[in-house]
Amino acid sequence: MNSFTFTPATKEQAKARIALTGPTGSGKTYTALVLGAGIGDRIALIDTEHGSASKYADEFTFDVLPLTTFEPPALVEALAVAAHEGYDVVIVDSLTHFWSGSGGMLEQVDNAAKRVAGGNTFAGWREARPLERAMIEALLAYPGHIVATMRTKTEYVVEADDRGRKVPRKVGLKPEQRDGIEYEFDIVGDLDHENTLVISKSRAKPLSGRVIRKPDEKFAEAVLEWLNAGKPTPSASDYLTAATAPHAAYEELRGLYEEVRRHNLLASAVLDPAGGSTTLGELIVRRGTAAKKDTGKETEQKGEAA
Repeated sequence: MNSFTFTPATKEQAKARIALTGPTGSGKTYTALVLGAGIGDRIALIDTEHGSASKYADEFTFDVLPLTTFEPPALVEALAVAAHEGYDVVIVDSLTHFWSGSGGMLEQVDNAAKRVAGGNTFAGWREARPLERAMIEALLAYPGHIVATMRTKTEYVVEADDRGRKVPRKVGLKPEQRDGIEYEFDIVGDLDHENTLVISKSRAKPLSGRVIRKPDEKFAEAVLEWLNAGKPTPSASDYLTAATAPHAAYEELRGLYEEVRRHNLLASAVLDPAGGSTTLGELIVRRGTAAKKDTGKETEQKGEAA
């Protein structure tokens, strides 16, 4: 008997998954804060840029977590804490450091290659890749909105100005991240040094291909309108409450796991009752295993009493 079942597709309300790319000085941090303020009330910013975001604290209200090393599990733990604290928006400024910064993926691969493979880079990637996968899955499964900035490599092109003179212009190229990272996000915007945003990828049809000079609250409103166009769904915090209910039965937890899976929240980073970082899926599995054991013990005790 085939266990697969197709059901009608429905448009559900969504959380933002936005990437802003651009060279240094293109306004990524400021634009991320403009977006964050427009789509949520409480903003948490994970700062890898030596406090640069705090320069805008007189214009935006947000809480900041400064990091100086960028191991992928550190981002997962930070997301778990942000979820526990109930932040509507998390800005990762920038995600690039978790790729090429101290402790980032490239360093993880290099260390793994030296540790287990005698310097073999391919084996190093095989060892380290699960760390990156867990980080990206936790990012995409965050129960609120995510805005991630990414640096792009900088190159100069020579163009003619309005007087016909040849002048150099600085442009940004592909993000300093693994190839294809942009496909993980619903909206990708590329910024240049004039703070012009070009939407290079968008699942939001009203935004696709738009060119926005100095993005402001109107851009955030357009994003929010698209996100809210759909059927309301339970949040990860609702699922966490159900998963940690004191007397949740095994069958309830099993059904909860399937519902969370359908909403792509299994990888959502959360804090367990003991305060440790885990995923919503792992927590439900642990609770389900414990509940099943308790059910078995109760059945055994009833049998002995009879």
